[in-house]
Amino acid sequence: MHLRSGEYESCFRHPLPGFILCRPRAKKEFFTDTMTTTPLTMRNSLSQFPLLLLVSACLILSGCREKQQNYYQGYVEGEFLHVSSPIGGRLEALAVSRGMSVAAGDALFTLDRTVEAAEVAEAEQGLQRAENQLADLTKGLRSSEIQAMEARREQARAVYDLAKIQYERSRQLLQQKAAARETLDRAKTEMERSAAEVAQLDAELETARLGARPDLIAAARTDVDAARQRLVQAQWRMDEKKLAAPQQALVFDTFYVEGEFVPAAYPVVSILPPGNITVRFFVPEPVVGTLKTGQKISINFDGAKKPYQAAVSYISPRAEYTPPVIYSRESRTHLVFMIEARVNADDATALHPGQPVDVRLEPPHG
Repeated sequence: MHLRSGEYESCFRHPLPGFILCRPRAKKEFFTDTMTTTPLTMRNSLSQFPLLLLVSACLILSGCREKQQNYYQGYVEGEFLHVSSPIGGRLEALAVSRGMSVAAGDALFTLDRTVEAAEVAEAEQGLQRAENQLADLTKGLRSSEIQAMEARREQARAVYDLAKIQYERSRQLLQQKAAARETLDRAKTEMERSAAEVAQLDAELETARLGARPDLIAAARTDVDAARQRLVQAQWRMDEKKLAAPQQALVFDTFYVEGEFVPAAYPVVSILPPGNITVRFFVPEPVVGTLKTGQKISINFDGAKKPYQAAVSYISPRAEYTPPVIYSRESRTHLVFMIEARVNADDATALHPGQPVDVRLEPPHG
């Protein structure tokens, strides 16, 4: 572009390449480049455009914040159950795999139980032996032994009856002075000896029918109880090597394969029951005072076909400056409180731990 001489007081190059600034002699100033001229008033208007844009953006963001004041960012949290055996052993069978759904009582895994099965068998035999000993002590002697004792008692009774007859005969003869006093004394002694033998056999027969002494029977009963407890312990150790699902759940992960040795108390399977799925989100300090446990919230996430309902189950009493997991669209620091909500068991299967969600607070009723 050619500049007319005499129309401008001075000209100089602009820092931007291709631009020249000139000061005209007249009152109106013009901005001149190599192609066109632009009035300075237009340049002033353009310099104010960023300010107008900033004000408009603030108004828009303010309106969005007002619109989303009941919406908060959160995530899904899962409380996993790690199923393990208190006794170590080789993993014999793994009945589940990752992602399976199990019902309460379904088998999860089995460890080798060879040693435990032998201990159970030994404990069962020990209990049977103790019970037999107790029964033997309470029964007394065998029936054949009691019959032999009864026969000896009958013999002693017969001897006593004969001795009694002889004593009576000797006493009559002594009264008739037909026998000596010595004969009567021998007959009396024989009768008394026979009577004592009959009494002894009666006592032995009664004792044989009663069984052992009470203290021996009490000791035998104690042995039976101890044997029964050993069997319970052996059976528990055997049962603890075959674990089942305590409730309906999703198999989240498995940590061993069949054939590996599993140390005691090391988890083999991790499961996630629907009731252990919660939603965590953070609300600012002015909002936490309006919440209460049991308050309804609605949850939404990417790909959800409908909002899911939940209820506030926990309100943290401590403030936090930074949530442990942030899905917020804003980067500035807030004074927030953690809130936990439990989802209905029927809807919990649609949520996954770590999944970001949008939480909307429902107005409290009443």
